[in-house]
Amino acid sequence: MLLKEYRICMPLTVDEYKIGQLYMISKHSHEQSDRGEGVEVVQNEPFEDPHHGNGQFTEKRVYLNSKLPSWARAVVPKIFYVTEKAWNYYPYTITEYTCSFLPKFSIHIETKYEDNKGSNDTIFDKEAKDLEREVCFIDIACDEIPERYYKESEDPKHFKSEKTGRGQLREGWRDSHQPIMCSYKLVTVKFEVWGLQTRVEQFVHKVVRDILLIGHRQAFAWVDEWYDMTMDEVREFERATQEATNKKIGAFPPAISISSIPLLPSSVRSAPSSAPSTPLSTDAPEFLSVPKDRPRKKSAPETLTLPDPEKKVTLNLPGVHSSDKPCRPKSE
Repeated sequence: MLLKEYRICMPLTVDEYKIGQLYMISKHSHEQSDRGEGVEVVQNEPFEDPHHGNGQFTEKRVYLNSKLPSWARAVVPKIFYVTEKAWNYYPYTITEYTCSFLPKFSIHIETKYEDNKGSNDTIFDKEAKDLEREVCFIDIACDEIPERYYKESEDPKHFKSEKTGRGQLREGWRDSHQPIMCSYKLVTVKFEVWGLQTRVEQFVHKVVRDILLIGHRQAFAWVDEWYDMTMDEVREFERATQEATNKKIGAFPPAISISSIPLLPSSVRSAPSSAPSTPLSTDAPEFLSVPKDRPRKKSAPETLTLPDPEKKVTLNLPGVHSSDKPCRPKSE
C-alpha cells in the first residue's frame, strides 16, 4: 500500500467549486469517450448517509482497452473496464476504483475542500493520523503536464475569465491570490502482488497526479461555462451529458434520478468522481521493459543430431541382456 496526500489550490471558493467540479467531470468524461471506449454512467442518484447526510452516489465503468499501453493489452480481456464508485457529500467526497480482472488492485481517494492555500496539516488526522504519507503540492499554473494533453486555452498562465476577471496566473500566485481554495486528496493505491507492488503503486500514483493536474486546470479554464449555473442547472447538464456519453460509447442510458433519495444497500460503500479518467501512456513502464541488449542464454547446442533409424541402438544395462525377440506379456 502506498499513501500520498495531494493538495491542489485553485482561484475559486469552495462554494463556487461545488458547481464547477460536477460540470468538469461530466464534460471531461464526454470528451474522453468514443465508440466502445470511455466512461459509462451506470448509476447516478441521491444518497443519504447517517453520518455525512445527503449526498450523491455515482457508479461508472471506465472502458480503457484501446487506451492501455500495448504491453497491457496483451494480457487483459478485450472488454476491460475499471469500476468507479463515488459518494459526494460536498465538501467531503470518497472515490473508489476497482477492477475485477485485478482483484488485488484498488485506488481509494478521500477529498476535503477548504478555503485556504493548502495550509491545513491536520485535515486528515481522523482518517490517517498515524499513517506515514508524502504530501505533494500540485500547482495548476506552473507544473508541467504531458505534452499530448496540453491546450493553450486550458493553460491558467494564459487563460483569463471574462466573468470573474481571474486568470493569467504567475509563479507564486498561491501566496497572494484571493479568492483561493484547496482540494486535499488522500490517495491510497494497493497492488498486492509480490515483486511488482512497489513499482506498480508508484507508477499508478504518477498517473493519478497527472489526472488531478489536468482535471483541476480544466475546472478553472471552463469557469465561464459553469459560473452562472444553479445546482438544478448543472444536474440537468450532468444528466444530458451522461446520456449523450453513454450513447457515444454504445451503452444504454442509465436511470438518473435527482429528486428522490433512495436508500442504497449497506454493502455499497461511499464517494463522487473527483478525478476524471485520462488515457495512459502507450509506453511500458521501465520496470516492465525487457532490455534490448540482453544476451541470449544458450541452454542447448546450436544443432541437434538425431539417431539414424537404420542403426540399432543397444543399451548395456546391468542385469539386462539384449534380444531380437519382441517382448510378450507374462502368462498368468
